[in-house]
Amino acid sequence: MKVSRPGLWFATVWLYLLPTSQMDIWHESSFWYGLFYVCFPLNFLVYGWNDIVDYETDAVNPRKDTFWFGALGSPEDLRQLWKAILLVQILFVPPLIYFGGIRMLWLFAAFVLINGLYNLPKHGLRSKPPLELLCQFGYLLVAPLSIYLNQAEMLSWTTYFYLLLFAFQSHLIGEVMDIVPDRKAGRRTTATILGMKKTKLLIILIVFLEVSLLYIVYDEYIFGSMLALGLLWLLVDLFFIFKTKQYTLGQMKLFGLMSNIVAILSMAYVWYTACLL
Repeated sequence: MKVSRPGLWFATVWLYLLPTSQMDIWHESSFWYGLFYVCFPLNFLVYGWNDIVDYETDAVNPRKDTFWFGALGSPEDLRQLWKAILLVQILFVPPLIYFGGIRMLWLFAAFVLINGLYNLPKHGLRSKPPLELLCQFGYLLVAPLSIYLNQAEMLSWTTYFYLLLFAFQSHLIGEVMDIVPDRKAGRRTTATILGMKKTKLLIILIVFLEVSLLYIVYDEYIFGSMLALGLLWLLVDLFFIFKTKQYTLGQMKLFGLMSNIVAILSMAYVWYTACLL
């Protein structure tokens, strides 16, 4: 369970729920199974695979060994972890195909391909900035998975663009939190190359684009204003409070808690209003 990083489940849950906005799906077993899959089995595959190849980096990362940010396995644990990952997928992918049809196979193959490119031991994109950001396209596959399972309408390209910005933003925030241990381990990321200040400015630009998209394209002022408050916090964080200081573990856990609260509130609002459809 710790390997799957429950503190970060909100990202896949958000993407899964969006296509089902205002649908009467709460009594459908396929809906609940899909929700379970994107919480544990999928995140177990994504984060477990990453843990296997990132042992040296994780060993000096204070965020690890928590349910918020992931496990810290021993070398022996990590050598055996692939067996558990494979077993979980063997057990839980067939029902996914049963509910969603054979097209689930290409989605699962795409999940594996993107994670494979990201986690290649020597030439993985995770250490080739800014190419590691391209792997965030993998998160967007959760949306068609939900569409197939729940027979929902296809999303517009502007919605996918918003979700891609959301994925970029979330990944870069993680890189900012890990910038010190990543540098200690000699790992190259967009954040270690740009530095904390420029990376925070990049995150601010991405969130500004998200807010602009909500205001201009979707005419969505309530959700847009909620995100604008987050943008204001990022500006205050960079220019007045933390600036380029490293966050403490306690502060990162607090940010994780607040992120989950905000995610739950925004998920509820977006699902109820269908403002992004």
